[in-house]
Amino acid sequence: MTNVQGQPQTAGAKADFDAVIIGAGFSGMYMLHSLRDKLDLNVTVLEAGDGVGGTWYWNRYPGARCDSDSYIYCYTFDKNLLQEWNWSERYPEQDEILRYLEHCAERFDLKPDIQFGKRVVEVVLDDDTELWTVRTDKGDAVTARFVIPAVGALSTANMPPIKGLSSFAGKCYHTSQWPHDGVDFTAKRVGVIGTGATAVQAIPEIAQQAKHLTVFQRTPNFCVPARNGRVDPEVTRARKADYDGIRQRIKDSFFGFDLNFIPKAVLETTPEEREQEFDRMWDAGGFAFWLANYQDMFFSKEANDVIADYLKRKIRSIVNDPVTADKLTPKTYPYGTKRQPLDTNYFETFNKKNVALVDASTDGTIEEITPNGIRAGGREYPLDIIVVATGFDAMTGPLKNLGIKGRGGRPLAQEWEDGPQTYLGLAIAGYPNLFTITGPQSPSVLSNMPVSIEQHVEWITECIAHMRRNKLTTIEASPQAQDAWGAHVAEVVNSTLMPGTNSWYMGANIEGKPRRFLPYLGPEGVGGYRRKCAEVAENGYEGFVFTSQGQGRTVHTIAAE
Repeated sequence: MTNVQGQPQTAGAKADFDAVIIGAGFSGMYMLHSLRDKLDLNVTVLEAGDGVGGTWYWNRYPGARCDSDSYIYCYTFDKNLLQEWNWSERYPEQDEILRYLEHCAERFDLKPDIQFGKRVVEVVLDDDTELWTVRTDKGDAVTARFVIPAVGALSTANMPPIKGLSSFAGKCYHTSQWPHDGVDFTAKRVGVIGTGATAVQAIPEIAQQAKHLTVFQRTPNFCVPARNGRVDPEVTRARKADYDGIRQRIKDSFFGFDLNFIPKAVLETTPEEREQEFDRMWDAGGFAFWLANYQDMFFSKEANDVIADYLKRKIRSIVNDPVTADKLTPKTYPYGTKRQPLDTNYFETFNKKNVALVDASTDGTIEEITPNGIRAGGREYPLDIIVVATGFDAMTGPLKNLGIKGRGGRPLAQEWEDGPQTYLGLAIAGYPNLFTITGPQSPSVLSNMPVSIEQHVEWITECIAHMRRNKLTTIEASPQAQDAWGAHVAEVVNSTLMPGTNSWYMGANIEGKPRRFLPYLGPEGVGGYRRKCAEVAENGYEGFVFTSQGQGRTVHTIAAE
């Protein structure tokens, strides 16, 4: 087994691999391809599942599908792949995305270097050799110079601590841990806990099959229609002809989509003009209403109220019962400060006779789960199946669960007790040669994920290539750069309406989790962040600390070539 060219090691210390990647989803697969095929490194991937796919391997709940347009929710690094693969719908379902990723794994011959069915439980740095030891739940361990968690931002399920959950006599499923052979809801009384983006997809599907569906809502959601369907073949041909332009536009955009804000303030428009724009975006469907609306939406409560009022009127026009419509109407937070769900007949589902809504603020919160169902507001709702759609311990949870211990045995979970601390969302002070793909304090979940994944993978690949050329042993964020980046992330988001909302972006969905904005909402979004990362590299990896053979630790003393 080869080691990274030019990497000095302590006598007798030889790594099993140049790099260990954790996770075989979109990011892990591309990271493997990039390091192995571009840099000729000896790489392995450790994957808990029995197949590739990451999110799309685990999340198989009814209605699971992508909510980014398929023509940009894909790898863009391979032009032939873009031309050859044909998506069936605007928003492909889980099984189609999984087939796509399986196809990519075969196309790039990735599976021989992926170890399936191995969940990483510990990642420990040896201070003397500066090698990482990665252990799995199967009891085996490997060493590597570099460790790259590609575990996704939304992969650690949030199972709320509801009293009596284990006493339920029926079946209980979390949406992110769905049985691969599906669930039959026929003639069943079903309860769904949660009304986030996942529940918004699942509820209409479950309602079509269940005898009766009760939805337990803590906070209502602003939903906009997906408008899914087959894509006109002429549109597909035009997109394939313009993929160079599309790729550049999404890389330079604010959110990684082929979308841009309306370049004026909503308060500067007439009621007639903005109503026309709102109707256009509503009819088009998708994320346009969230990510291509008037630019002052995220900054001015007065502007936000104008936009939110349109959506509230839509809810009242769709839901027949005024009481139910009122329960489904958000009142406690500005529009856009929570994750935007795209729906297909979500609000219409509450017009069905077999669907009931239990709202925490009006009907009472969930008190406990009993052997027969759910008790809320002093009333018991008898159920045969409970579906828990309460989301994830976002962004930090997947990394903290890996048992990472850096210099001096310092656990990452302890380091992040008060919230994540990173530099660019890519690296962490005290954890050398550990790179986090779409980690906390990067655009990550505020972007079209493949765009941010590709940017991080390509940046990490070039960084390691730079280290090889300059015979550098380790790289890590400097504490000063990390602190400055954290302050910048906070300063930017504090100028918006985002921090005032109890969202999972703020960690508010997890009991005891510190309130800190987890992704990065940069002043120029994904495009500006990409340029910042490129600038850091061009300036000799400014803000990073290197070690090299025969030297102590030095701060970005080797300039980029």
